[in-house]
Amino acid sequence: MQAHNWKVHQTNNHTIKSFTIARLYKERFNVELFFKWIKQILRIKKFYGNNENAVKVQIWIAVCDYLIIAILKKNLNLKPGMNQILQILSISLFEKIPINKLFEKDDTIIISNQKSLF
Repeated sequence: MQAHNWKVHQTNNHTIKSFTIARLYKERFNVELFFKWIKQILRIKKFYGNNENAVKVQIWIAVCDYLIIAILKKNLNLKPGMNQILQILSISLFEKIPINKLFEKDDTIIISNQKSLF
């Protein structure tokens, strides 16, 4: 088996000022926070395209989706959280029910043609 020649990244490089290293770590942390936000808030689990444009389009669509739901929540004065609203809308996507009717009764979904299990 051939041994890999991995480069070790060290922060004890004395040619770089400690202030610069601290700024680099801070920027890296901001990138990590951005991807955490994409996964948790925008609910993007994977990117469907490989190029820069495809990734940007997917992120912008998710941002627009999030903002539309936030406006809907504010305008209809909905009590459920954003995630619950998104879940309710996702399972009632093809229902012919006004959006405000989905949240009328105890913040639960009412679907007209759904059969009861019990």
